[in-house]
Amino acid sequence: MNSEPPPSEIRRIRNRLLDFYTAATGLLLVGIAVLIAYSIRLGSLTSPGAQQSFGYALALMFLMTAIIIHFVDRMYRVWPFGRRVRPTWPGYVSAESEVRFLKVLIVVVAGAAIAYVLGGLIA
Repeated sequence: MNSEPPPSEIRRIRNRLLDFYTAATGLLLVGIAVLIAYSIRLGSLTSPGAQQSFGYALALMFLMTAIIIHFVDRMYRVWPFGRRVRPTWPGYVSAESEVRFLKVLIVVVAGAAIAYVLGGLIA
C-alpha cells in the first residue's frame, strides 16, 4: 500500500526543496547585509537607544546566520548524492576522558573568571 513515488517525482521534489533552501538563504544574506548597513549607520553607540538597536541588529544577524547554517546542513543532507561523511562511533567513557573534560572545564571557568574581573576593572 505504501509504494515509493517514481524517481522523476523524487527528483522534482528534491529540486524544489533545494530551490526553496537556496532562495531562503539568499533572502537571509540580503537581510544580514541590510542589518550590517543599519548597524554602520547608527553611528555612535552613546546616543539614546543606539546600544539597544545595535544589540537587536546583532542578535538578528546571529539568528539569520544560524538559520543559514541549518539550511546549508539540510541542503547537504538532501543533496541527490547523499552524505559523503559518516560520523564516527562515539567513544566509551573512561577515566582519561573524564579527566580531560574536567581540565577543559577548569580552563573555561578560569577564562570566564578572568574575563569577568577584567571587564569589571575596565568598566
